[in-house]
Amino acid sequence: MFTTMLTTDLQHKIDFKTKPLGALGYLEPLAHKIGMVQKTVSPQLSNPHMVVFAADHGIATAGVSAYPQEVTYQMVMNFLGGGAAINVFCRQHGIHIKIVDAGVNFDFPEGLDLMDKKVRKSSRNILDEPAMTSEEYQQALQNGSSVVAEIAETGCNIIGFGEMGIGNTSASSLMMSQLFDLPVVRCIGRGTGLNDDQLQNKINILSAAIEKYPGIKTPDKIAQTFGGLEIVQMMGAMEEAFRQNMLIMIDGFIATVAIATVWKKNPDILKNCIFCHVSDENAHLQLLDLLGQKALLNLNLRLGEGTGCALAYPLIQSAVNFLNEMSSFEDAHVSNKE
Repeated sequence: MFTTMLTTDLQHKIDFKTKPLGALGYLEPLAHKIGMVQKTVSPQLSNPHMVVFAADHGIATAGVSAYPQEVTYQMVMNFLGGGAAINVFCRQHGIHIKIVDAGVNFDFPEGLDLMDKKVRKSSRNILDEPAMTSEEYQQALQNGSSVVAEIAETGCNIIGFGEMGIGNTSASSLMMSQLFDLPVVRCIGRGTGLNDDQLQNKINILSAAIEKYPGIKTPDKIAQTFGGLEIVQMMGAMEEAFRQNMLIMIDGFIATVAIATVWKKNPDILKNCIFCHVSDENAHLQLLDLLGQKALLNLNLRLGEGTGCALAYPLIQSAVNFLNEMSSFEDAHVSNKE
């Protein structure tokens, strides 16, 4: 009963702002969604956070990326120094940023502002064995959950997740293929910028990986076999964010694969999710369609890091602001249509 009343009240509030019906486009259902998540007609965004999970991938040694594996730890140092794109956009929009070592193949020095959630140094090479053992997979889920539980104590009610890990578009392509029973070639893109020969090599390698593990069908087994430690920690973080009833900003292809895996286990999680952008990675739009979701932005981004979330955040704030601050026809003494 309360839900029915709330959805009616929210729609009435949106429809009777000083504008034609639907004139604010996608901001209107976005405002409605935020109100439904927070169970109020006057929602607020509090203490926004961005979490970037970083880890290495054993399959990267097979040459599926245009960049060498050491770029992962080098970019983590760049994040910590405040010099990456995600740092710039988070500073611009007042978003707190946390960097998590989920499984980087590097020993970071002491004293860095880095959340140490390392399960192991890099996932295993899936051409030889599953990416994680069952114990490592469960530990990664728990580590991701603990990151968000800690952030929730700060009063945060909107959170986005980014990632860094050379080889992680390959892991995500494999996961998407198995989650939705699609030919792996339909799930593969150029990642960090592969040329045609490199792309064909990636297709060959990932096809071989799929053939090695027939019969892997459950979401957890798919993520354990083909995923990365940063992807699995992101999954655990998303599950905890839903338990905390946070708004969950979803970034690009890799983050969407993570939420799709969680969705396979708990379809209700999409009620809290805001899909921030359509990336330039080949399969991302297809994946959004499979989830029945529409993204806020289409800027041809393919960087990861959570950049799409940070860029979309002001639009999310605008949806809240118009709902709370824009006059109604009655308040402004403006005539509504007959």
